[in-house]
Amino acid sequence: MLTASLATLGSWLTYPSCLVLCLAVLLRAAPSLRAPDQRGLWLAVATAGAAMALDLPAVTHLVTGLAGTDHVVELTKNMIGVVSAGAVLYFLSAPSGSHPLRTGLCCTVGVILAAVLFLDLSAPPHLTHAITAAGGPAPSAAYWLTLIVTHAVANTVCVIVCCWYGLRTDDRPLAAALWLFATGTALAGLFWVGRLLLLTLGGTWAQPYLPLLISLHAVFRAAAVLIPTVVSARGALADARTVWRLWPLWRELADAVPQVVLTTRRTRLLELFWPPVPRHLLAYRKVIEIRDAMLELERYVPQGIAPLAQDHVRSLGPFRARADATVLACVVKAARHAKLAGHPRCQSPAESSIQGEPPPSLLTRHGQETTLAAEKTHLIELARAYVSAPVRSFAPGRSSRVPGHPEQR
Repeated sequence: MLTASLATLGSWLTYPSCLVLCLAVLLRAAPSLRAPDQRGLWLAVATAGAAMALDLPAVTHLVTGLAGTDHVVELTKNMIGVVSAGAVLYFLSAPSGSHPLRTGLCCTVGVILAAVLFLDLSAPPHLTHAITAAGGPAPSAAYWLTLIVTHAVANTVCVIVCCWYGLRTDDRPLAAALWLFATGTALAGLFWVGRLLLLTLGGTWAQPYLPLLISLHAVFRAAAVLIPTVVSARGALADARTVWRLWPLWRELADAVPQVVLTTRRTRLLELFWPPVPRHLLAYRKVIEIRDAMLELERYVPQGIAPLAQDHVRSLGPFRARADATVLACVVKAARHAKLAGHPRCQSPAESSIQGEPPPSLLTRHGQETTLAAEKTHLIELARAYVSAPVRSFAPGRSSRVPGHPEQR
């Protein structure tokens, strides 16, 4: 019962797994071909996908109708499989940087392809390539042994190398890709072990599992090559979320200090879906423009506004973790209003330091990180505080309590 269920699952997965692998190949084609160290991996997965596609009944029927015989389809599929095995080894040899090694691998693959073609052409007439317990291997046992040994060597080396580097790298996406690729390769290795058992011992007990093994191999390899795409997508979503959250604060500061803005769209949605700068620079650009605007607004911070902002925030309830951001947002709001009202600029930092009264700073965060990630977190907190009720109610010179505000409870 279990064997029949696994065989049914393997047959059902044949088309979806091949489709997933082919989609992964298409999605990673452009970035992989631009990166020399990824071309071998992409070629390995692309050729594996091509071999699997040629093994699909619908594709086999179509190509057989065009070629007039399925012999060409079978031979082409197996030769592409040899290229895939060679591409795996070529990819694994990339870290060594050894040109003679990679040249030797290419020559070896060429020799194996020639041997496979020779063994096929020199065999008795045959229409298909198969290993059956009843009729024996076609075109010959030597033909299948050549294919099996080639794949066994490539898969074994691949699993060992991927596991070796997967255990030693601190790069989590790279480790995940290596382990996924090793798992897919191990499943492909078990597929060829099943073929070897059928060839040497004539046992058919493993045959029902072979479609499932090769289908799962495709799924794991597709997942491995899509790791960079997933990482990029996560980064893009994080940047989009950052831009969305910073927009209200950025919009307010851009109105007061328009000269810091490089270029912009009119709405948040347009900014995200039609960014005025390269998409991967959008969040970085917003952070820089907000900091530049705050640097300019430092010259418009009214004297004594910081204590008033602190008293205002304290009056609303317990001094919580976000109180610093709320106080700073109140100061930024006051400086913005002063700038828009046409108030004269305060003394320059040099003049203030000579008089012993350093100007209030909107940018300095003593004892905190200054990385881009930390700055994004800080500005998101500031943007959240800027639109909060305490900041909206803040007005120097009058009571600013917000009736019913949750922080008063």
